[in-house]
Formats: sequence, C-alpha cells, structure tokens
Amino acid sequence: MNRKSILYLILFGLTGLFAACEKDEVKVVMLDNPVAPTLVTVPDLILKRADGNKTLEFTGTAVDPGFQASANYFLEGSRAGTNFANPFTIYSGIQGLTMKITVSDLNTILLRNLDADVTSSVDLRLRAVLVVDAGTGAPGTSASPFEYTSAVKTVQVSPYGLPRLDLIGSGIDQKIESALGDGKYFGYVKLDKAKPFTLRNPDTNTTYGVSGGALAVNGAAIVPADNGWHKLTVDTQALTYKIEAYMIGLVGSATPNGWDSPDQKMDYDAKTGTWRITINLVNGDIKFRLNDGWAWNLGGPLDALTVGGANIPLTAGNYTIVLTITNPNSTDGQVGGRCTITKN
Repeated sequence: MNRKSILYLILFGLTGLFAACEKDEVKVVMLDNPVAPTLVTVPDLILKRADGNKTLEFTGTAVDPGFQASANYFLEGSRAGTNFANPFTIYSGIQGLTMKITVSDLNTILLRNLDADVTSSVDLRLRAVLVVDAGTGAPGTSASPFEYTSAVKTVQVSPYGLPRLDLIGSGIDQKIESALGDGKYFGYVKLDKAKPFTLRNPDTNTTYGVSGGALAVNGAAIVPADNGWHKLTVDTQALTYKIEAYMIGLVGSATPNGWDSPDQKMDYDAKTGTWRITINLVNGDIKFRLNDGWAWNLGGPLDALTVGGANIPLTAGNYTIVLTITNPNSTDGQVGGRCTITKN
C-alpha cells in the first residue's frame, strides 16, 4: 500500500469519526414558555375517621419544558387567600400524575395547619421543580432550579379530631393520638429517665401504666430507659406499648462536634409537625440525620431534601433551622423532607 493510499484511509476514518460524533450529539431545547403542571382532580376532603385506611387520589399533568425531563413534584395547600404564605405539603415525589395518600395520613397533615372538625377553605397547587443540568449556580441547576406551578384550586376541607392519650408526669404537656380511633396510638414524645409517666385517656378517664412488661389499666408508671425524643406506640386493645429512640440532629463541619456524634439535637413541634433548633454555627457544612447514625440522613436542596443528599453549606452565624420530614420512610435518593434556614 503506497503513502497516498494510507493518507486516503486516514482521511476517511477521521471523516467517519466526526460524522459519528455529530450524530451522537443530542441538543436539548427548552420552550420559551414551558407548560406548567396542572392539578386535574381533587377527592372529597371532608374527612371521616371511619375512612382512615382508605386511599385518596389526586391527579395532575406533568410539566412540559419541551423535552423529556425529570422533576420533583409537590402538592401543596394553604388557607385560602393567603397566597401560600404558609404552605403545607400533602405529597412530594418524582411524578405528579397520580398522587396517593391515606385519609389518616392526610388528616395528620391537615391538623397541623387547620382546626379539627371545622370546614375551612383551602387553596391547592401542584408545583414542579425542574433541574436540567448539574452546575454551580446557573439557572436550571440544582442551586437555582426552574419552578412551574399549576393554577390554584380552592376546595373545602375538614379534618377530624383525634382520640388521645396524655402523658402524665413526663414534665411537659404532650400526648399521643389515634389516627383511626381504633385504640392504636402514636406520637413523638420527649422523655426523661428521672420522670416516669402514665397515660390518661381524657374521654374515658382511664389511666394506663405497666405491669410485667405489658400495658395495664392503673398500672405502675413507665420508666424511660433514656433521655430525649422517642416514638411511642400504644395499643390499648392488645395492651402493648413500644418506645423507640427517634432523635433528629444536625451533624457536619459547621456544628460544634463536626462530623462526630453526638449530633446537635432538634426539638419536635407536634402542632406543626416540624423539628427545630437555634444554634451557633461556623463556616462549613451540615446534614440532618437520625439517632447519630448514617442509616437515614437528609441533604441537598432545602425544598427537596433527599436521603443521602449533598452537604448543605453555611457561613458562620446564629441560625434557626426548621425541618419538615415529609417522608420518614424514604430511601436513598428519594425526597424525604424540606427545611428553612434563617440567619438571626
């Protein structure tokens, strides 16, 4: 093969390579006016305790930016006419076509924001948060995502009040509630080893304690095994109870203990369903995690915190941080909550 033939072959090969690269390139073009999601149907929201296990379904349409895109969707409500000054999240996830929630779970959310057994006017909207590129602050990146919101639907909503058990002797005013009114109670409570407590049903004037490790009417006071926040589950029919540590804390280079435990523990606000802390921080990063461990932790964008998400950078100062856990059962990569971080 002569030199001229070799040159022809090289030229042919390069031409083919460039052509292949040009074919492989896919251009993404966003519409000048992307189509916002829509909230299409809303179920009856006059809730009844007897329907607590039933599943309600909201339907919507996806955001259309002009190309196939992934987005996080948030079904949000607020008192009518407030322009979503204090919104609450009913659903969050990676699709907004069919959004399902049980009556009891929705009732719990509503009771944090509305009065029990009262019909209120509520505005609903479906919001899509769209990230089109991983970057460092440019429009459409994770630091500055695009947002598109549906038209508002105003509906009538009535949550039902819950049967409760009051903790007597725990040192603070707190209770656990029965979402279905079936004798099964649950709540987050702050316990002190030095303050044994009993449980009182104010409707029947019945007091529960323990006897031989089981729940018992007029039993001995329950002695907590440890201090701090716990999940307390009680079944007054089966006469059982369970106490599990549930402490949400801040960890990271911006916190007093850095990335080491113990974390900076947050306090739970039962009325709003949020975890709060006011704390002095230094320049660095934070994340949220459960029980000083990494099995479940939250990071990433503040309005769409994901399990295992990125560290949250902060500058030095005194902050009030409020965390809402929207999905305590979320797994890696799934949206599990949102937070507000206010510098005081």
